[in-house]
Amino acid sequence: MLHYPELAMPRSRTVTTVCNGKREVWTDYEEAKAYFLEMMMSSNGEEHERAECVYIQLLHGLDECSDEDE
Repeated sequence: MLHYPELAMPRSRTVTTVCNGKREVWTDYEEAKAYFLEMMMSSNGEEHERAECVYIQLLHGLDECSDEDE
């Protein structure tokens, strides 16, 4: 059994991201992935790590992605 059952669920069309305290709701999952990939590739240091954290969660299909430690 998966540790995170939401990973096995089909992706919804919307996703909520929180990066550097900014909360944003995306209606296009692929657009969100492209945005965070571009941010990750064009930044350094902490900003890169924050974008990378959100991007990895998007790759896993989560509906809510955050750069914050929970």
